[in-house]
Formats: sequence, C-alpha cells, structure tokens
Amino acid sequence: MPMDQLNHSTVSEFVLLGLSSSWETKVFLMLTFSMLYLGIILGNLFIVILVMADSHLHSPMYFLLANLSLNDVWVSSTTVPKMISDLLKERKVISFHSCMTQICFIHIMGGVEMVLLIAMAFDRYTAICKPLRYLSIMSPKICISFVIAGWVTGVIHALSQFSFVINLPFCGPNKVDSFYCDFPRIIQLACTDRDKFEFIIAANSGFMSMGTFFLLLLSYVFILVTVWQRSSGDLSKALVTLSAHITVVVLFFTPCMFLYVWPFPTSSTDKYLFIADFAITPALNPVIYTLRNKDIRVSIQRLYKRAGYDRYC
Repeated sequence: MPMDQLNHSTVSEFVLLGLSSSWETKVFLMLTFSMLYLGIILGNLFIVILVMADSHLHSPMYFLLANLSLNDVWVSSTTVPKMISDLLKERKVISFHSCMTQICFIHIMGGVEMVLLIAMAFDRYTAICKPLRYLSIMSPKICISFVIAGWVTGVIHALSQFSFVINLPFCGPNKVDSFYCDFPRIIQLACTDRDKFEFIIAANSGFMSMGTFFLLLLSYVFILVTVWQRSSGDLSKALVTLSAHITVVVLFFTPCMFLYVWPFPTSSTDKYLFIADFAITPALNPVIYTLRNKDIRVSIQRLYKRAGYDRYC
C-alpha cells in the first residue's frame, strides 16, 4: 500500500531545528563534520579494502570488522551529509517521506551494528577461550550467518516500530528539535495519545539497546575471568585484545540507552549525544582498531612496501 494512503496527516514536511543558531558555530560545525565525514568514508573503506586485499586478514575477526566498517559508512551517511548541508540553511526542512525513510534506515543500520558487535564478542570469546576449536566454530558459514542475522534483525526492529509511526496523525506542530528524524522526537508531534507508542519504542529500542549492552559487557567479563583463571592472574593479553571492542561498545550504546531507555526527552541533550553514534564513533572505529591491532598495522606496512616496490619496478 502506498505511503500516502497509510499516512493521514496534514503535515507534509518537518522543520529540523538543528544544532546551533550562531553563524560562527554553524561554520565551525560544518567544517568539523565535513572533516569527520571524510575521515569516516576514507578510514572505513580503507579497512574494507585492506581486509579484501590482504590474504593474511582473511579470517573471521576481520570479515566481521570489514562488515562493521561498511555499516559505519551507511549509518553516518543517513544523517551526516544532510546535517552538513543544513548547517548553512536558514530553514532546515525534510519531507514527511524522507523523514520516515531516514528513521527506517537508522534503525536498520542500528540493528545490524548491534548484531555485528555481538558476533565480534563471540569471535573474541572463541579465540581466547577455545583457541583449538576457533576455526571450526567461526566457520565462513557461521560468519555469513551472523551478517544475515544482523540485517534480518535490523529490518524487523525498524519495521516493527515504523508500522505504528507511519499511521500516526500529524495535524499541526512540525518542528523537530534535532538535526535528524527519529521515533521519540516525531511521536512527540503526533496529534493523539502518545503513551502507548512511547511504551512500544521504549520496549523495543530501549530493551534491545540495554539488553545488548549488558550482554556484551557480561561476555567481556566472562572472557577476562576465564583468562585470569588460566593464566595465574595475567590479564594483559586479554585486556589488549578486548580494549578496542569495549571502547566501541561504550561509545555506541551510551547515546542509544540515554535516548531509548528513557525516551521522549524534554531537553535537547540527546541530539548532541547522538553525534557520537553518527559521526564520532564511525570516525574513531578505524583509528581504534588500527592502532590497537598488530595484524592491521603489519598489513598496512606490507601494503606500503608493496606499493613502493611496484613503483620502482
């Protein structure tokens, strides 16, 4: 059924209030986010190309990392380009259909990211706690299944909320105090009793965010305890291995839990927190995994040496 028939609202567009009203701040933010977005694209695609090009990185861990990098590109691309273009506009508008599409893609990509982070935690658990069975457990079939499960989870997660929101009546207010569209802010503008829909969003996105976050933390604690018991108190190797994963998990889930576990904000704090998910975390991920990962660093050195050799041949 066409979206026009599903939506009975009189609102055809939403006005995004953005991040700042100061011209100097807007210019600063535009330059900052343009650099961040460039870093996101170049850094994450570099990891994808590196994993594909170097046979030494053809392992489950780097297969999942490459998929995470691709997902980070999609996540940031749903919001950052429009945020940059809107910074220098007096009136920042987004059509109803574009707003709904943006919401859908944000939650699909969010679901994929959560499953990929769970898969990467399981990969580290298997590598550290069951090294002799690692390759048999983390087979190519299992790795591909994790990626497919991520997309299926993301689509179900997004559509289960989208199916409610698309039918809400929007009859007047259309100003969204943010730089992007999302369920909590949009539901606040609906001309109906919002309590039921607020509960649905909290139960869905809130439970998914908090449940995944604590599941990941418990898995990391279990890995550290296992290593501690087997190595007579030496946790250094496990801490080095897991530090990058824990950093990414904290950066990603903190804004999610702040917005979705206690949804329907009365302040604009959440829009600044979500800059971390859309711009900062995707930009930091390549740095975190590169600087803390010996295999990636060695692969980059091999790539440079190969490029230098080809140049002089």
